[in-house]
Amino acid sequence: MSTLNRRSLIMGAASVPLLSACGNGLGSDAGARIDARVDSAIDFMYANIPGTRNLMSDAEGVLIIPLITEAGFGIGGGYGRGALRINGATVDYFSSASATFGLQIGAQQYAHALFFMTEEALRDFRYSSGWAVGGDVRYAVSTSGGNIGTDTNALLSPVVAIVFGQAGLIAGATLEGQRYTRIIP
Repeated sequence: MSTLNRRSLIMGAASVPLLSACGNGLGSDAGARIDARVDSAIDFMYANIPGTRNLMSDAEGVLIIPLITEAGFGIGGGYGRGALRINGATVDYFSSASATFGLQIGAQQYAHALFFMTEEALRDFRYSSGWAVGGDVRYAVSTSGGNIGTDTNALLSPVVAIVFGQAGLIAGATLEGQRYTRIIP
């Protein structure tokens, strides 16, 4: 083996630990940025959607995605990152991704919260390899005279979803088809 090849081998072997640290969040404040955005989204939700504070206290856990950006022109998609909180503490970070096809045009941004009302729903979410919004989710809509999450149906649903802070315009925006995956920021 020549000297140049040995040097290359030694330099290459020495760089592996450095390169492996680049993508794992070490030295990164991505988690802190996500947590700060989640805190702001929760404050906004409490201030603008009556009943969410009570819903939060009744939930086993809540996933807050503070910013999802969605765009579409025939084919579309969306993406956002957020945190799963249990008893007010972040326990995991998740991404939310969606893909759509059909008659659509536009772009929008919004936040959403998934309130896991049962231990089983929270466990299913946390320990799945990827969780998709399904038929067991009840969508709560804020009305000027009503509270979110105070009716019996909401409290008996395994998961309650709230979309809030919408900006922009896109036809057919919904959580249907969202897929959540655990991430390491």
